[in-house]
Amino acid sequence: MGVAHDARAGVRLIRNAFAQRRARAVLAERLGKAETLEPGTYKIAVYFADSKVNLYQIRQWYKPLAELSEVWPVVILSRSPVGASALMDESPLPVAYVRTVVDLENTLAEQDIRIVFYVNQNTRNFQMMRYGRRWHVFINHGESDKMYMTTNQFKAYDYAFVAGDAALARLSSVLWDYDFDKRAIKIGRPQADHYSGVLPYTPDERTVVLYAPTWEGDRAAAAYGSIASHGVALVEALLATGRHRVIYRPHPRSGVVDEEYGAANARIIKAIEAANAADPTAHHIFDDGPELGWQLSAADIAVVDISAMVYDRLAAGKPLLITHPVHPEAEIDRGGYLSACEWLYADDASRIVPIIDDLSHDETAAERLRYWVARYFGDITPGVTTKRFHAAVQHLMDEWDRFARIHAKDEVAIEHGDGTDPIDDPDAILSD
Repeated sequence: MGVAHDARAGVRLIRNAFAQRRARAVLAERLGKAETLEPGTYKIAVYFADSKVNLYQIRQWYKPLAELSEVWPVVILSRSPVGASALMDESPLPVAYVRTVVDLENTLAEQDIRIVFYVNQNTRNFQMMRYGRRWHVFINHGESDKMYMTTNQFKAYDYAFVAGDAALARLSSVLWDYDFDKRAIKIGRPQADHYSGVLPYTPDERTVVLYAPTWEGDRAAAAYGSIASHGVALVEALLATGRHRVIYRPHPRSGVVDEEYGAANARIIKAIEAANAADPTAHHIFDDGPELGWQLSAADIAVVDISAMVYDRLAAGKPLLITHPVHPEAEIDRGGYLSACEWLYADDASRIVPIIDDLSHDETAAERLRYWVARYFGDITPGVTTKRFHAAVQHLMDEWDRFARIHAKDEVAIEHGDGTDPIDDPDAILSD
């Protein structure tokens, strides 16, 4: 088992190395033909050190940041050639490829970057944090009660944009001597104002069920994935009714650690294909697209794992079930929404149909949901959270101006890197 695992890991490393080399060559040719960034244009940067596999972490910010860029121009700083190429293909924001420290410093010298956003905890974020006279702000890639959301790494940033009161309560239990009033700014969920995508079907009388599981995790404490334990049974039950439409949106990393988990994922995809072949009017969806939005707003009910998807759905204010992890060591924070949510246990997965029928008529559950929506995100009236996001950015820009005046006469020692940089590692991240 160990030898086979090591062999597979070795093959992945070799493949990654060749992919990085090819990507650098393709990107170099592309950059040679591209227009350079106009100096002095950008005030805000999004630092993204990851490869293509973790693009989902920045994708959800595309539309909120594109709207913000109409006031404060935004550029993405990409450290990976594979990631940079993908970003250039799909991002509505301009992208600067800054593979080495020298590339990064040259870009910072040319642009007036005052705020740097971070969407994850990649170890290479630390290389960007060396640069002062700008605010380093953690915006994360979703709201969640996973242990990832209570890391002491929050303290590394000047500020953190958080969703609401639940996030503050969660962090206050673990971050000692942290100035929450100053450094943690509530903005709600700006992505909820930008639900994107076009429905790939015509709505009808079918009940639409979104099943959006996370991946299997890389350690027991984070083993929240349900595809193997719940997923096959619940999807097959829903496909069999003739009155449900399934939108299946698995995490893009599903099966990267556990082959059995990957096999269960493949089984669900095949079951959806077979159901659509048998009844073309069913329009069940296997969704692996980059856009997240229409799924959340279109689904009558959602079934999700403990992950950011819980809170993406919660921000929509619509009913959801959460799969209870089967691994005994999976850590569950029962101090927040998970203390009062609607659980789906593995033994009940095949009974999903009567369970969601009951939930859709449960007014007590609906009232609980309304309470927790407000607790996590505040006012979810369309447009309100975007205003809070923009106001938070304006506040930091005003603070930047204030400190710039205070330090206007300071002599600044210019820091230079040695130009070296670790080999691009797409897995160098505490993944969520």
